[in-house]
Amino acid sequence: MAPETSADDVARPRGGALRLLRGNRDFRVLWTARAVSVLGDSLGLVALLVYLQAETGAAIAVALLLLAGDCVPGLFGPIAGLISDRYGLRRVMVASEVIQGLLVLAIAATLPPLPILLLLVAVRGIGATTFIAASRSALPRIVDDEDLEAGNAALGVGTYGLEALGPLIAAALFTLSGIRGVLLVDVATFAISAALLAWLPRLGSAHRREATTGRSPVIGWYREVKDGLGLVWSIPTVRAVSAGFVGVVAFSGVDDVALVFLARDELGGTSTDAAVLYAGVGVGLLLGYLLLARAGGRWPALALLLVGFVVSSAGNLVTGLAGSILAAMLLQTMRGVGIAALDVGVNTHLQRVVPPGVLGQAFGTLYGAVGLGAGLSYALGGLLLAATDARITFVAAGAGGLLVSVSTAVAVYRAQNPP
Repeated sequence: MAPETSADDVARPRGGALRLLRGNRDFRVLWTARAVSVLGDSLGLVALLVYLQAETGAAIAVALLLLAGDCVPGLFGPIAGLISDRYGLRRVMVASEVIQGLLVLAIAATLPPLPILLLLVAVRGIGATTFIAASRSALPRIVDDEDLEAGNAALGVGTYGLEALGPLIAAALFTLSGIRGVLLVDVATFAISAALLAWLPRLGSAHRREATTGRSPVIGWYREVKDGLGLVWSIPTVRAVSAGFVGVVAFSGVDDVALVFLARDELGGTSTDAAVLYAGVGVGLLLGYLLLARAGGRWPALALLLVGFVVSSAGNLVTGLAGSILAAMLLQTMRGVGIAALDVGVNTHLQRVVPPGVLGQAFGTLYGAVGLGAGLSYALGGLLLAATDARITFVAAGAGGLLVSVSTAVAVYRAQNPP
């Protein structure tokens, strides 16, 4: 087992995100490539949602598309992570973007029937999972350790900031080019991202491959995944943080479904009011990332992620008690700030304590499990919502998240202070 670093135990002065973007060429390239790619993803998702709604008029088709893009790739998280560990990170990121671009191009050219579309979207999602695992693994090789918080926060700004703009840009493009045109813009963003990433240095791979003479490649990959996950799971704080992260998401994911019902039914609002509530989360994310990009290094990563667990869960609980649209929007903004804090804290902690040779597997597995947790929350939370109402659903989600947060804090304390 790799020894755990004490870097999280003491807060130290860190650099700011703007300084990183100005002074670190490689980080600037990675940030720009990820931002462009995420913008394209957002455009493409909106285009496909609109296409399915127009062609089928069935809510189940839209739900299946979201499951194919978000949950199915989670099953392949360990493999996606192994790919980023096993091969050069730059090569993996470029290849992932090229493959995703080709898949979206095939969708744009054929607009296939639903079963084939879901298959293509699922495979593209696996490519996206591989890219994200590799890009998160690349950050510690591009920035200094003391700049990890600022770097992760800056990537969050680029990710969620442009993701929020995606639907607005897509709406403008629909009038000019239609569904195929928007998808082709998505293809172009993948091409731009791949070209930018090619300018990165050879980041290499810290993964040591064992000799596979006389062994089936499938068995070899299975053993590598098993050994890698065993190493990651053997780190006590990573084990506690990962279980807590998945648990919080399993409780809170349903808020994406329940928010519109809270706005329309319990608060007597309009569709515009519902959109305002969803925007509150995005505003909170941006505020949180911007704050952490400037001052996140003043918080140890473990403390940051635990505060994020509590704030995001408490935001859901009190949203269920809100008496007006404005109050609910402000509380969802608070929740967004908490999500930004937990995201930066989780990523930074893993980057510091997980050995580089299995860091991709750690990220691929964790975020794959988070996606599955979100899918579970959609399903079970949807049943609770149907049986009760949005207020009860929000309170239950928030209370469950707070219980998981307290349990995680206890587990982290015990991991850092063994008997």
